[in-house]
Amino acid sequence: MKNIDKKRASIKKKLVMAVFACVLALGLAACSGEEQTDTSGDGAGIEVAAPETLAAASADVNDSDAIEAALDLANMGAEWLYDSNSDSWTLSPVAAVVNPEILDQQGVSVNVPGAYVKGIDTNGDGEADVIEGSATGMLVIDYDAKVTSSNGQIYTAATAPVILNTGAAGYGSSTNSNASSSYASEGYINVSCGNRGKQDTLDDGSYTGDAPSCLVDQKNAARFVKYNILLGNLPGNVDYLVSTGGSGGGAHAAMFAATSNNPDFYDYEIEAGAVGVYKNEDGSYSTTVTIDGQDYEISDGAWGCIAYSAITSLSEADMAMAFEYYLDPTYDFGSEMQAKTAEYLAAEYMDYINDQNLTVDEADLGYDIDGNGSATDTVALTIEYDIDKYADTNGYGGTYLDLYLAEFTENLQWYLDNLDYAEGWTWFDEDGNALSDEDVASMTTEDKAQAFIEGRYAKSSSGGMTGGPGNGGEAPDGAPGGGPSDDGNGPGGKRGSSSDDSSDSGPSGDSDEAPDGAPSGEAPDGDSASTSNEDVAANSTGDSMEVGTPDVGTTQASGSSTDSSNYSSFDEMLAAYQADIAEIEAGDEYGNNIVELYNPLNYIGADGTDNPTWVRIVMGASEGDMSMFSSLNMQVALLNAGVDSTIEWQWDGGHVPSEVLGNSFSLWVDTMYAEHVDGAQQVEKAAATAQTSNGTDTSATGTDLSGWVGATDLSNVSFSLADAAAYRTAGAAKAIPGFDVIDYGQEDYVFGSSTADARHWDKYVLKVFEEHADELAELFNAG
Repeated sequence: MKNIDKKRASIKKKLVMAVFACVLALGLAACSGEEQTDTSGDGAGIEVAAPETLAAASADVNDSDAIEAALDLANMGAEWLYDSNSDSWTLSPVAAVVNPEILDQQGVSVNVPGAYVKGIDTNGDGEADVIEGSATGMLVIDYDAKVTSSNGQIYTAATAPVILNTGAAGYGSSTNSNASSSYASEGYINVSCGNRGKQDTLDDGSYTGDAPSCLVDQKNAARFVKYNILLGNLPGNVDYLVSTGGSGGGAHAAMFAATSNNPDFYDYEIEAGAVGVYKNEDGSYSTTVTIDGQDYEISDGAWGCIAYSAITSLSEADMAMAFEYYLDPTYDFGSEMQAKTAEYLAAEYMDYINDQNLTVDEADLGYDIDGNGSATDTVALTIEYDIDKYADTNGYGGTYLDLYLAEFTENLQWYLDNLDYAEGWTWFDEDGNALSDEDVASMTTEDKAQAFIEGRYAKSSSGGMTGGPGNGGEAPDGAPGGGPSDDGNGPGGKRGSSSDDSSDSGPSGDSDEAPDGAPSGEAPDGDSASTSNEDVAANSTGDSMEVGTPDVGTTQASGSSTDSSNYSSFDEMLAAYQADIAEIEAGDEYGNNIVELYNPLNYIGADGTDNPTWVRIVMGASEGDMSMFSSLNMQVALLNAGVDSTIEWQWDGGHVPSEVLGNSFSLWVDTMYAEHVDGAQQVEKAAATAQTSNGTDTSATGTDLSGWVGATDLSNVSFSLADAAAYRTAGAAKAIPGFDVIDYGQEDYVFGSSTADARHWDKYVLKVFEEHADELAELFNAG
């Protein structure tokens, strides 16, 4: 996309017709219509313009001139607030579209580093009248100023990356809120947007927020920000947008990148009145805006993505999780029906993967998958079943699982190799005694790796984990260190599973709050450097909500012996599945299957999609909220589409793990900028500062992995597929499947009406139910 030279004279703004006299800023009172009040989150008490006011700006959502004038910040009475602690300006939320369904959830806020801003022009003369406090007006941008990030990357107002925080925890709604200043010191433009979600209701009591509402609202916010950058109203570079989020927000960050500029989403964007996407008379689409007589493309996609615990793709989630659980013969399912269903879903997953004809180039991964001593082959990825050959994994093996095991091995090795970055840990000897400061100072990397394998450590609250959800430390079942239950059993011993039947409490249930007391609000202003993913946490939590049915949380946790508390018989449940899936497969108002719309694998490398340049997916290796196979499948698809793609399965991390051991969000963004932008500064990870004093914990809380991990050579550790599977099931948090109304955990694409529960959508579960109905009916709710 061609960039506008931001140093040239400011672009003349369009004349505003009388219909646009209404104030569109959400922080100001509406000039007509009924006012609404936002009473949640950071926007508490803000009076917002009524939807009919914004709709009046353009009754025709294909009237590009009207929409572009309405969504020009110069015509919106924008209010800016300066924060001296972070030296940044924050835009109070404004409408991102002209025809919102729920105005409180379809707005956008932007945080801008103060270095890029001379002040606020309050009277339209182009000069800065206000240099601190708050003011209504336009930024006066300094295109000569430079910001050097904490990693040494240099940005200006014309080159700065734009960070889009995707909310939608649990696929639920997020209320408009002020953008955090967490990235101001790094030189990034930070964007927070609201989004509709599955728990939303309209004035008539009907439910809304079906897919793809969440994703569409995020795409529309991106369009709004890019449009105003092109106009010269905001600093930042439209070519370097990075989507990021955690959990459901991580799912949407990944889907946002994977579906970049695909026309399947245009009708939904147009319906909301987005800028830069219009339908032509012949049914084709226009995705340009006109500025001073020249057309510029507006993208609804991403250059890069960092997704933490991406809960996607849901379309394969049930059978992928079932397959992962079923690989461990010692795992105890909550009921006989769950066990049988998992067995059949595992077989479905094998067929599903083999039908994809997947391959991967070893050179893209950097290691040998097929074990022939070369890392230059193209390997066909398949699953095979042979109960004699693979008895310790219930009969399953093959090159696809070789890749799965290799990823676990590589990630554990990286963790062990980087333990010199650990800060504030308490290290212990073989007898459980805390080491002296002198002993800690003399520990080698190998010493720390051995202590880690044997569980002889306790992490501090920081622990070398730079903030963020969960501090990267606990598994969903509460096992210390996030690993397998420390019950003294080595390979082949019984592994514990989560037995928490609660549907919405704690990490092993389905609360949409960040685990382990992670911040649910914004990260504090004034941080000297954004070295964590706290901002991801703050913008991914969404609003409080019930999960399961429209009004009550009924999702099912691992260990529950009740197959369903909503159906009196298997036949009744089967009938609900059949009816719901038939409805979804019939298509929505635009003829689309909304489950297929939300499958990123359908769009990566597909015709009509503009692939991102790079994607990084960070999963807690011990989290029980999503199968590791889903992120693996995305990486394979991304690599084959030519995308610079990395998955990190953080060995010691739970759900939405923090950055650890010297890594950080900004380090990755700056590194990708260096690799993919001409003229950028080269970036290197800072050297570790070895720990010189021991922590203050009195007992070790690490998990002893020595019975599982082959560690004769700590620079080349290994473990078996069976032990990897047992490690995974120790963090089990979801039933297989979650029969109570929703197929998989708290996540869902669809809600029901005011009288009907949320709809089922998993065609693979339905296939198993139909093919094995007689057998499963006998086991249903049998305890």
